[in-house]
Amino acid sequence: MLDESASFGLSEEQLALALEARKFAQQEIIPRAAHFDETAELPTEILAKAHALGLMNLVQAAELGGTGLGVHDACLVIEELAAGCAGVTTTIVANDLALLPIALGATAEQKQRLIKPICESGALASFCLTEPGSGSDAAGMSSTVRRDGDSYILNGTKQWITNGGVAKQFTVFATLDKSRKHKGICCLAVPGDLPGIKRGKHENKLGQRCSNTVQLNFQEVRVPAANLIGAEGEGFKLAMKTLDWTRPMTATIAVGIARAATAYACAYAKDRKQFSQPIANFQAIQFMLADMATAIEAARLLTLKSARMLDQDTPATLVSSMAKRFAADMAMQATTDAVQIYGGYGYTKEYPVEKLMRDAKLMQIYEGTSQIQRLVIAREMLK
Repeated sequence: MLDESASFGLSEEQLALALEARKFAQQEIIPRAAHFDETAELPTEILAKAHALGLMNLVQAAELGGTGLGVHDACLVIEELAAGCAGVTTTIVANDLALLPIALGATAEQKQRLIKPICESGALASFCLTEPGSGSDAAGMSSTVRRDGDSYILNGTKQWITNGGVAKQFTVFATLDKSRKHKGICCLAVPGDLPGIKRGKHENKLGQRCSNTVQLNFQEVRVPAANLIGAEGEGFKLAMKTLDWTRPMTATIAVGIARAATAYACAYAKDRKQFSQPIANFQAIQFMLADMATAIEAARLLTLKSARMLDQDTPATLVSSMAKRFAADMAMQATTDAVQIYGGYGYTKEYPVEKLMRDAKLMQIYEGTSQIQRLVIAREMLK
């Protein structure tokens, strides 16, 4: 809990923002989180309410219909939402991920045309980088794009696309020439209703099940040339810059998951009795809780540091990778420990911690695995 005693000098407005998001999570998300986990349905009503309250498109400019927050303040909101349900939160944050390449690389006219309608309508958008054969090796993508008059022709398959089954617009990365590797990659804003787009089935996932995740296939899709973001060959650089921005927002989802797991574990430890006393009295349990709480605080500090660096236009690749790596691994450990504290009850779906453990695993995988983050960290250190 980002409480007032450890608020890092937050202003009254920032605290009010976080508390508004916490209230929304408690009233709208938590009561229905188990249902959407079980059914794997997209929580459309919750998303509509979040949009109405300004809890979507957090870092998009206010004049474009977004909330207009910096990365730091967006992280305050996202942590609170993630403590309610990571699947719902991933659906919300994916809109910023999809729109950020446009916000970072587009012209003013493109921003008005490609960001504003999404933000104002409450529609969903998708970021399309990963492919069946290229995940961590994003520069090895096989999707192709070629110029044809006033259009680009897009072909290829994208994998694990959040919001892909329902998105109104896709931000797609494809290559002009695979032999050019990262120097041949382009970024295109692709309307979701163009002929030649095939949306796959919603993946039956371990966790974050209500977050819509599909494979997308593009077959001779004709995209207006006016939807090229940046110049030809600048797509990879734009994708990497986008991920620098979104790593803190992903890391703070992990913080929210771990925070919820620790709160549940604390409450359970005080209530559950063994050997005629609460298990919270035993040092074995106390040490687990102490390590969980300490790691959460450390992850939050690292995450907010990277977010503030981005808000100050300070290069943040190193610190944002550190934040994402540490927070993701921390969340997996904290949720595993929460299940352990619950014992056999924690392994059942009648209690909330097993869902948190399943949700946490994805944090170590998407938007750069923990192993890839280590490579990025080492590369930055050795420059």
